[in-house]
Amino acid sequence: MPTEARVRRLKAVLDRRQPDLTVLMENVSKPHNFSAILRSADAVGVYEAHAVHPTGGVPTHHHTAAGAARWVYLKVHPDVETAVQHLKDRGFSIYATRLSDDAVDYREVDYTRPAAILLGSEKWGVSEQAAGLADQSIVIPMLGMAQSLNVSVAAAVILFEAQRQRLAAGLYDRPRLEAESYRRTLFEWLYPELARELRERGEPYPELDAEGRIRWSSS
Repeated sequence: MPTEARVRRLKAVLDRRQPDLTVLMENVSKPHNFSAILRSADAVGVYEAHAVHPTGGVPTHHHTAAGAARWVYLKVHPDVETAVQHLKDRGFSIYATRLSDDAVDYREVDYTRPAAILLGSEKWGVSEQAAGLADQSIVIPMLGMAQSLNVSVAAAVILFEAQRQRLAAGLYDRPRLEAESYRRTLFEWLYPELARELRERGEPYPELDAEGRIRWSSS
């Protein structure tokens, strides 16, 4: 049975989740980078992240981001075109992190609107195909010898700029998740093992009372 403090903490986090801010990782293959991006996503309130991985699997890093992976939902797509279309169908603008002549300073983007940050592989960056599908290329200005940051560091820099804008706009001041998503997520966070068992059996989650206790049906 979760404690009162635990329930309050999880509700406080859910109250600040941003369903219209996300990241799309295209072939980010190093587990520590993948995990670090998820950790930054959790820190700024991302509700669901997206990934395309060449092997069809997703790298994980048990020691550094097992916690972050639990709190940020991850949707894996078969290819970048499918991923981008999925996001655009939901009203997201896609911002590709890449060095290009048409790239704008990442701080010029309005992240208070539905925004997906497209991050490329460690070696090659965002692919030409993905860049062509994006709405805008963005760049982090570099004043030293290096041309770019590590992909996970770049993700953190951009996500915290998005957080800054959203805080100023009051987007963290009230819950923004749909009621059903909020209820489902709270149950899964409070009772992860039971939630998995119920999903495997194809059974619905029971309701929770105000203290986070399960209200089992008498039928």
